[in-house]
Amino acid sequence: MAAGVKNMVIAILVPLPSLLFFFSFVRPTTTPSPVSSWCAAHPLLVANLLFLFNVDLLFWLIGNLLSNHWLIDLYWTVIPVMLLHYYRAHPAAVADTARSAVAVALTWVWSARLTHNYLRREGWQWGKREDWRFAEMRGQYGRAWWWMSFFAVYLSQQVFLIGICLPMYAIHSTTQPWGAWDVVATMACLAGIVIAHFADTQLHRFVTTNEKLKKVGEATVATMEAGLWRYSRHPNYFGEQLWWWGLYLFAWNIGQPWMVVGPLVNSLCLGYVTVLVERRMVKQEHRAEAYKLYQKRTSVWIPWFRKPVPQPYNHKDSSNQNSLKISHS
Repeated sequence: MAAGVKNMVIAILVPLPSLLFFFSFVRPTTTPSPVSSWCAAHPLLVANLLFLFNVDLLFWLIGNLLSNHWLIDLYWTVIPVMLLHYYRAHPAAVADTARSAVAVALTWVWSARLTHNYLRREGWQWGKREDWRFAEMRGQYGRAWWWMSFFAVYLSQQVFLIGICLPMYAIHSTTQPWGAWDVVATMACLAGIVIAHFADTQLHRFVTTNEKLKKVGEATVATMEAGLWRYSRHPNYFGEQLWWWGLYLFAWNIGQPWMVVGPLVNSLCLGYVTVLVERRMVKQEHRAEAYKLYQKRTSVWIPWFRKPVPQPYNHKDSSNQNSLKISHS
């Protein structure tokens, strides 16, 4: 309990340096300082510098002190909201009112859903554990992990988060009026949020049920194959990617197609994570056989109809059937 309270306090306090700095240079003054003028002229560069010092360095130091890099997982759901409001409130911001309002509403809903899922998965405990991939890398790098973690956990996350949030900057850099493609982008974002919510909820129920069965000594279910998981092996990943690609459509619609680099790199990285997750699943003896069959029958990301699994060929049966056909002819 004491550790959870300590982690909650840390989580609340860590963004204060960025918040205080931001409010200091956006505060209207009659004689702006050279620093505030420079910040006003370089919104993207300032966002990267704040991320470097407040997240990469501060989170890294805290993670090493606690021997647990859990903060970045929690802030994955918060940093996009902070970036959106940074771009929206920046002195250089200009935007169509409707597009800006929709982007704010969608991002808050996305963040609330993902934060709820994160805390629910962790049993409503702050800093209960770090991502299993970080834990594995800790073992792989050994003594070098204290400095390798800066690049593997934090600097890489800066590239991903700043990249996929670029459409939020684009939305607040033009007054181009709301159009039909904005409607498409909105629908894609909403669909992604809804799909990810139901997929994560179904997975949570599956895990919770298995934990209860294990406690009473009953057999657990090897593979999740109900609901959306019947049509996709990773519907939660699909929903999350649909959200980011829907957000990109806003940027594409207002003449910033190059921002595709953000969701594209994120999708490629999530593809690699998918491979790691599935390798981990087939290494578990109690579910390896069932999961391999699940892989053969079910689409990886995009929900689709299940494939029929061919029955193993039995030469003896085939010969008998042929003999019967010959005898009846």
